[in-house]
Formats: sequence, C-alpha cells, structure tokens
Amino acid sequence: MPVTRDDFPTLQLIDHPLVRHKLTLLRDRATSTKHFKELVDEIAMLMAYEATRDLPLEAVPVDTPLEPATGHLVRGKKLTLVPILRAGLGMVEGILRLIPSARVGHIGLYRDHNTLEPVDYYFKVPGDAAERDFLLLDPMLATGGSACAAVRSLQRAGAQRIRFLCLVAAPEGVRRFAAEHPDVPVLAAALDRELNANGYILPGLGDAGDRLFGTR
Repeated sequence: MPVTRDDFPTLQLIDHPLVRHKLTLLRDRATSTKHFKELVDEIAMLMAYEATRDLPLEAVPVDTPLEPATGHLVRGKKLTLVPILRAGLGMVEGILRLIPSARVGHIGLYRDHNTLEPVDYYFKVPGDAAERDFLLLDPMLATGGSACAAVRSLQRAGAQRIRFLCLVAAPEGVRRFAAEHPDVPVLAAALDRELNANGYILPGLGDAGDRLFGTR
C-alpha cells in the first residue's frame, strides 16, 4: 500500500515490493543502459496503477457470452502524459502500455548547472488542457525547479488537474514543490536523504538522463 509522510503532505510514496525491488536494481551503478531503461519503464507502469486510481468511471452495458451485464469504462479518456525532456521520456512507454488511449505532450527543460534553475525550450500539449488529467513525468525530483516550472507551464495552458510522478525525490525538492504547488500531488517510489552541493540526490541513482541514453 502507498505510504504518505506526515511531514510531506503532498507526497505519496508507492511502497510496493516490486517497485522497491526494481528501484534497488535501478540504483546499482553496474546496471547496464538497456536494463536501466527496462527498469524505468517497468516502475513507471507499476506507479501508474496508483496514479490513476481515482479516474472517473461510467457505467456501460456489455453483452457477455452468457447474458447482458453492466460494466465500467474510464469516463472521457482525457488522460495526457507529459514527460519533462529528456529523462521523462523513459517513463512514457510503460504507462502507454497500461493506458494506450492516453495522449502525450512534451515539455523541454534543462537545468543550468551554475544556477540549478530550469531553462525552458519546448512546450506542446493538447489544446483542450482544461478538460484533461495530466501526469507530469520525470524520474527525479531534486531541487524542484524543473518540476515547478513545468507545472506553471501546464497551468498557463489551462491545465487544472495535474499529478507529478517521479522515481526518486529529495526532501528539498518535495518541500519546494509543495510550497509552490500545494494542490499538485507528488507520487514517488522513494524519498531519499538529501541533495549534495551540486544538486544531485543522495543516495539517488545518478543522472537519469545519462543512464537512460548512454551519455555523459
């Protein structure tokens, strides 16, 4: 079952044994790029079960091989996945296998290594943002700068229902995110100890983008 920390009221930890198992493999510096991609994909899909728990349903008639019955379908199918480029791309395919009808937008942000603040360079989401539920995706919530900037961009486009999914979060980033966006839930697979002087999460898993795409 997911666990919520009282001192981080907007944070929901997905504490499933399979998630914890796969996250441990993901942290290992010896994990290959191929295996790292597969693990990110799998963890994102597992987390999506919890992230979509309260999607609205509507009753529909269905004819089974034996008799008519009443079933339930997701109402409206207005879910949109928005990865923060580039590392967020690694979380998309796993969720799409679970929810193939979801749309996919993109937000391009990078972190200035001197100021640690986000710089945006690309934004594209469906035009009917006010009618959609958004899952904002990024493997890491470190300083919180990029995530907060991405939420602001979505809100400017009209988005009203946003959730942020990450694999690993730092306390500093969770606090900043909650202060700037208290109405946006954060779902994470782990809350790590702290940030180092360079803004990297400890113990973390390294640079998720570099490990996903085999770059340095």
